[in-house]
Amino acid sequence: MKKLRKGGILLSKVHQLSGRIFNRLLKDSRFDELNGAQGRILFVLWEQDDIPITDLAKKSMLTKSTLTAMLDKLETTGFIRRVSDPSDRRKIRIQRTGKDRDFQKLFTRVSEDMTGIWYDGFSNEEVESFETYLQRVLDNLISWESHS
Repeated sequence: MKKLRKGGILLSKVHQLSGRIFNRLLKDSRFDELNGAQGRILFVLWEQDDIPITDLAKKSMLTKSTLTAMLDKLETTGFIRRVSDPSDRRKIRIQRTGKDRDFQKLFTRVSEDMTGIWYDGFSNEEVESFETYLQRVLDNLISWESHS
């Protein structure tokens, strides 16, 4: 009988638990205006501001419908704005407002804390190997999705 592999279910559990812990760390820092998932969107914008919504969806790995709902909340709270693309009015670009500067510092600190929790007891070599394997899994999934 073929051995059942648990990688997918383990990754799913890690994702769920990590999200809860990350949100708790944000809340413990007395910042409850945004959650970790919204931070993930801002993280993409910290790397490249003023991008089309389609690029933001790809870089954040969120579906367009999920992203739209989260952008509504971020726009309502004043963290982002939607603007028409000057070269094509049908396209929407997402821009930071600057309100996220304090959150960026906090998010970075909490992310560093999460990294410490994640890799507690791991050697540098184990971390590098693990992240290499995760990147390969992600690449496989992206490849599969783009060909189906």
